[in-house]
Amino acid sequence: MVIVFAKAPVPGSVKTRLIPTLGANHAAMLHAALVERALLTAARSQADVLLACTPSVDEHFFIECGEDFDIDLTSQGEGDLGERMLRALNAALKSHSRAAIVGADCPAVTARHIDTALAALSTHDVSIIPAEDGGYVLIAARRIHAAMFAGIAWGTDTVMAQQRRALAAVGLSLHESAPLWDVDRPDDLAQLKALKPPLAYSWPD
Repeated sequence: MVIVFAKAPVPGSVKTRLIPTLGANHAAMLHAALVERALLTAARSQADVLLACTPSVDEHFFIECGEDFDIDLTSQGEGDLGERMLRALNAALKSHSRAAIVGADCPAVTARHIDTALAALSTHDVSIIPAEDGGYVLIAARRIHAAMFAGIAWGTDTVMAQQRRALAAVGLSLHESAPLWDVDRPDDLAQLKALKPPLAYSWPD
């Protein structure tokens, strides 16, 4: 299973570091386009797809995504990112032998990346695609531990380093793929504009 983690595209609450460059409304529109791109990519993988929503599955955007991609929706629930990911992986692994979580911030992720990460779980407990900025864009697991996300300062450039230590501390083996770029800061927009195929988004003048 592959679980796409996404926030509702509410102006002023998503892609906040891009607002000075794009404006709140365009930043939200960009976020929506990235979520749709992530869902399209996930649908092209060999895994079942689930959309994990925050703050609510009742957001009109999420309902439309569920209908357009013919996928189920679930709530991410409360807590920090680690708590929400642990809960999502735990639920998915009750019905699937392997599960992956991918965010909407990395349009460079392809279906092959997802399938390769899940395949790596044949020999490892956890598989991760790091981000070039020090975080990661996908985490997959066949086995989890309650403390696998303990002590991680989410949103910092040391997330991947902290995640390695956390997994080692609880005895989970790790496979890492080559890092990919994601979209967080204005400097990332040049790569995004050059993306092939292009993102379904109308850039502001």
